[in-house]
This record gives sequence, structure tokens and C-alpha cells, in this order.
Amino acid sequence: MSQNIRLARLPHASGLPLPAYETPGAAGMDLRAAVPEDSPLILGPGERAAAPTGLCIALPEGFEAQVRARSGLALKSGVAPLNSPGTVDSDYRGEIKVILMNHGQAPFVIRRGDRIAQLVIAPVVQATWREVEDLDETSRGQSGFGSTGIA
Repeated sequence: MSQNIRLARLPHASGLPLPAYETPGAAGMDLRAAVPEDSPLILGPGERAAAPTGLCIALPEGFEAQVRARSGLALKSGVAPLNSPGTVDSDYRGEIKVILMNHGQAPFVIRRGDRIAQLVIAPVVQATWREVEDLDETSRGQSGFGSTGIA
């Protein structure tokens, strides 16, 4: 299934590749850092920053864009989006920025064009609430954290 989405590239993203699916079965497209060539973003251990992508999108109503971690970056460096997945709503028209946090032990340098996160386009269902006195019973009931046998 394919969805046509309008994208505007801001001047500071000039020359960077647009997000693209790297394999036929990929769900996410890599987002790249649109930091100046001569001014990389340096994240010390425990630090966080909003990394610019230089991209704005116009999602159709009924869709969202999820900003997610790149597994290799998280595993190798401990750097990942802090609010993963971050949501880009269909009515947002500003620049997509990635709130990155360095969970690692050493400073991490983000250079222009580095792949910093992935973007997944997904349909959205908006719920309406119907307040009731009681809910239907299930085998799980009110058992909470860890109750399904998964530690």
C-alpha cells in the first residue's frame, strides 16, 4: 500500500537525501541530521537535544508519522529518540525534529547527513468514548504488570 505525501525541504536540508525505504520490506525511512557541515551536534552522556531534519510534511487526515529509533544506532552507541515513538500529527506543518538522548558512556557526534531515526507512516483511528458502569469480563481481568507470565 502506498500513500502520496507532500514534503517541503527547508534550506538547511539542501543536498541531503530524502527519506527512503532501503529494502522492499522496510516499514521505516531513515531521517538524516540537517546540522551544518562545520557544526556537528555533540551529545554528552545523559544529554538530549532536538536534532533538525530540515523536512516538513503534510500528512493526509487519518495518518500519523512515527519517529522511531534506529536499532543499530541504539545498540552501538546508546543514542535513541527520547520519546519513541514520537508522533507527527496530520495537522502539523513545522520541521520534523528528533529528540535524541545519549544513553551511552561517551560523547556522541552527530554530523550532517547522519541517519538519526526512522520515520514510519501509519493510519490513525480516533476513538470516541462511551462511558459505562461495568466492563465485560476477560480471563486476565485486572491483573497488571507482569501478570501474563512475561517478566
